[in-house]
Amino acid sequence: MAKQSSHPKGLYLLFATEMWERFSYYGNRALLALFMISALSFDKHFTSALYGQYTGLVYLAPLVGGYVADRFWGNRRSIVVGGLLMALGQFLLFFAGTWFQEAKIAIPLFYSGLGFIIAGNGFFKPNISTMVGQLYEPNDSRKDTAYTIFYMGINLGSFMAPLICGALGDTGNPADFRWGFLTAGIGMLISLAIFITFRDKYLVDPAGQLIGRAPGKISAEERAKRDTPLTQVDIERIIVIGVLSFFVIFFWSAFEQAGVSLTFFAAESLDREVLGFVVPTSWFQSLNPVFVLIFAPVLASLWTFLSKKDAEPSSPTKMAWGLLFLGFGYIVIAMAVKHIEPGVKVSIMWLVTMYWLHTMGELCLSPIGLSLVNKLAPVRFASLLMAVWFTASAAANWFAGVLAGFYPESGQAIPSFMGYQINGIYEFFMLFVGMAMAAAALLLLSTKKLQKMMHPEVA
Repeated sequence: MAKQSSHPKGLYLLFATEMWERFSYYGNRALLALFMISALSFDKHFTSALYGQYTGLVYLAPLVGGYVADRFWGNRRSIVVGGLLMALGQFLLFFAGTWFQEAKIAIPLFYSGLGFIIAGNGFFKPNISTMVGQLYEPNDSRKDTAYTIFYMGINLGSFMAPLICGALGDTGNPADFRWGFLTAGIGMLISLAIFITFRDKYLVDPAGQLIGRAPGKISAEERAKRDTPLTQVDIERIIVIGVLSFFVIFFWSAFEQAGVSLTFFAAESLDREVLGFVVPTSWFQSLNPVFVLIFAPVLASLWTFLSKKDAEPSSPTKMAWGLLFLGFGYIVIAMAVKHIEPGVKVSIMWLVTMYWLHTMGELCLSPIGLSLVNKLAPVRFASLLMAVWFTASAAANWFAGVLAGFYPESGQAIPSFMGYQINGIYEFFMLFVGMAMAAAALLLLSTKKLQKMMHPEVA
């Protein structure tokens, strides 16, 4: 029998599956805004809005995928269908990049590709995250660590993707974007091949029963758990998921500027030359995941150390810290641009420091949130409530696109957000400082009440 401290092999199968799926998604994301501007000749305002709508729908679609999995298909079939749809979407983008000079061909292919990726992610994303928790007993203390390991898989894929897909697609020649999209599609097929080959061998619960099957094929014991009426405790825990989902909207709407306004900033206002080599703009999107890979074990060790001292902060408190780190990151980049003259480019280290602070914030918020949803969600709503969690990301990504539309451009009218005048990049970045700090303060004030509603066994 395996030692209690070890993790089931199924965790590493899900790690590898998610790693390659995230390689596919983030390879696409690293190129998307640049492709729209350079190859399809969209302007920044339209690009920002479309980017926000696309990424918002990517995270909204899991509501449908989670419901279908819980009611009809189960996690396994949903993951396979989702992966196939996403691979098809990436290959359609490859063809859009091939015929980018023929707008009548390229633009329908482009929108179709985005549509398939949205639909595929809806089936894939909530189901693979839910299966991590199903590998363990409900009160297994290893769950937090398991989600941290799983989260490292996400970030290993998203670290590799901008480097590889960016090197192939972000060359300065619009005709090369297609090779980045093609590589992203191949990454998705690798993810599917790994999952299909090993799922029946390793995706089992502690009793050795297959997990993620369609509802009609589950055991009588598991069906009884699913049919149990909701208790008052269940209802309060669901409310906690909803409240925390609201707060993460403010985090991700600022964090996801990486794919739009921060990409514009890196392309136009950053001194990207290092020892005579000009760093491709898309490569900066690898900073966040590489910092996750370095510092995730550090944070996991810190939580373990504090837990042994009976001083570990509650999950809502950790998430408030995440918002504070996010705000500090934007303070750094705002200070970098505050007094620079027009046309002067800032050092690369300012952006590196900002991404490091954002990563520390992400580590305090995202894996903690995934683990918390798995702990709090009633069994019969596990995938659906995981999808609700991702719905917050949907709202955040849409809002990120809206906010990116306020990025100042020379020769354009001075934008204003709710009466706040954005005269330049400094004011643009300070908008996110205010938003993150206000949300952090409200969440800190709410933590004791939320912790009580979570109930002691999962606090």
